[in-house]
Amino acid sequence: MKAPEPENFPEADAARRLQGRSTELTARVPQLLEAMRSVGTGLELHSTLDRICETAARLAGARYAALGVVDETGGGLSDFVTYGVGDDVARQIGNRPDGHTGLLGELIRHPEAIRLTDLTADPRSAGFPPHHPPMRTFLGVPIRVQGEILGNLYLTEKHDGTEFTDHDQHMARVLATEAGLAIGNARLYEAARRRERWIDGSVAVTTALLSGKDADHSGRLERPVGTEATEGTERTERTERTDYADRAHHALIVVAEQARRLADSAAGLVLLPTSDGGLEIVAVSSDTPDVSVGTRIPGRSAIVAKLLAGESVYIEDSSTDSRLVSPQAAHFGPTMVLPLHSDGRVLGVLVTPRAIGGRPFTESERTLATQFASQAALALMLAEAQRDRERLAVFEDRDRIARDLHDLVIQRLFAAGMMLETAQRQSDVPEVRTGIGKAVDELDVTIQEIRTAIFALQQGSSEAPSGLRTRVLREINMAAVPLGFKPAHRFVGALDSAVGELTGKNLIAALREALSNTFRHARASRIEVTVDASAVLPDGTPAVRLSVADDGVGIPEGDRRRSGLRNLRRRAESLGGSSEVGPGLGEDGTGTTVTWQAPL
Repeated sequence: MKAPEPENFPEADAARRLQGRSTELTARVPQLLEAMRSVGTGLELHSTLDRICETAARLAGARYAALGVVDETGGGLSDFVTYGVGDDVARQIGNRPDGHTGLLGELIRHPEAIRLTDLTADPRSAGFPPHHPPMRTFLGVPIRVQGEILGNLYLTEKHDGTEFTDHDQHMARVLATEAGLAIGNARLYEAARRRERWIDGSVAVTTALLSGKDADHSGRLERPVGTEATEGTERTERTERTDYADRAHHALIVVAEQARRLADSAAGLVLLPTSDGGLEIVAVSSDTPDVSVGTRIPGRSAIVAKLLAGESVYIEDSSTDSRLVSPQAAHFGPTMVLPLHSDGRVLGVLVTPRAIGGRPFTESERTLATQFASQAALALMLAEAQRDRERLAVFEDRDRIARDLHDLVIQRLFAAGMMLETAQRQSDVPEVRTGIGKAVDELDVTIQEIRTAIFALQQGSSEAPSGLRTRVLREINMAAVPLGFKPAHRFVGALDSAVGELTGKNLIAALREALSNTFRHARASRIEVTVDASAVLPDGTPAVRLSVADDGVGIPEGDRRRSGLRNLRRRAESLGGSSEVGPGLGEDGTGTTVTWQAPL
């Protein structure tokens, strides 16, 4: 009966190759097979490389061992692990070899075994960097899998001081074969894990951007009505703008943090286009202060032009790349700069720099990062669309509230006012007639304030963050400090949309001047500020009218030429308007009312 053929395992192949060798080599077969079993244990790449180095050094009796993994281009080393060199010595040596020069480069260019008695005397040797341990004897063998060179195994300095033998070289070759299989499996495992991490990161970004958990926003608004209606409207509008801005910034922070983690980089940056054609850093994830939000990259950079055109840029070393004009680039090494573009639109730029001397980004990492950037851009667009829908819901709510106020509340107040006027005419008691008249006046003021709230609700989303109404309120609040009380205020008409920027600036200056004069000279206990955007000049031109009335001591008869009043008149006349002084709020007209008006 014919004996079965040995199974086609690397161990069996190795045993057949070793048949006929010397007794010494054959005696080491069990040790070699055990080493091969140990090398094939585990799937994590770096631990696999460490085991290969240790096993090779132990089998050959070498003091030092190293393993260089060839990069994807086949022209250098993407990884380099050592055995026998302590951490302190490795730090003193500095950057690890890149495989472009010396014997390491020779093995990459010509993947054949090299055995030397004195490597320092070989013309192919590039020498050692400072603090490197002395080495003379050398054995290097390539690591192949199905004809592909994955790396090289290096051994130096046998413990007994002898040279490496043929037996050492044969065993190193057998071990390199097994190491190639182990490295190949570990690479596949690492690639699968890397893809999984990038996919999970993309899902995390999408979930964070679309879940809306970073902000408490109900989308429903309630507006206060009454004397504080305008202030409530302004305060709510500022809250909405802050809320949306915070959510947008949070979205960019999420992208930066996830990109930094997935790319194993020193920082994650998100930049947005600026109006002058450059880029500005708006989100940073980094443990170092080398970069900060607000830093701008000018548009003259050739890299910026490529990015805004939707092209990715990969930089081998940012600290030495002349194309980079930002001073922060000097702090980093290999860098991926990826446009965040979707549907033909570049939303921003994602940057993932590694530290100086860091491992270059592989082709697979670049591909995964590009896919992540596209997914992040799509998520940002969806998040933006979601925020737009929420804004639309808010403005629809505003319109509903404005309609209800106009169609229901104001009409009922008008009806109540007419009923009171009828009762006033029918009453013969002077006190009752006077009381009803005051109530009617209060209703008129309330109606006017509700109209002001309606105008505030109807402001569009494109209005400037700080409109005229906001600036008027700011001046009133600032004046309340020296006055000791807050002036009353009333708005009429659509101030923010009707009043131009130039007229608005002069109106604010006039208000500031009038309040200042009141504080310094009037000794008033009551001040009322009214801004009416529905006023009309004597010639029929639509205008905005500012009046500041007080119950103070008034202006002495011979003091109506004071400089503050001249400034008010000059400002108004420069715009085609006018400024005048009249009776105030006190009994019998005591006090002063400053009226300033200019065409819209």
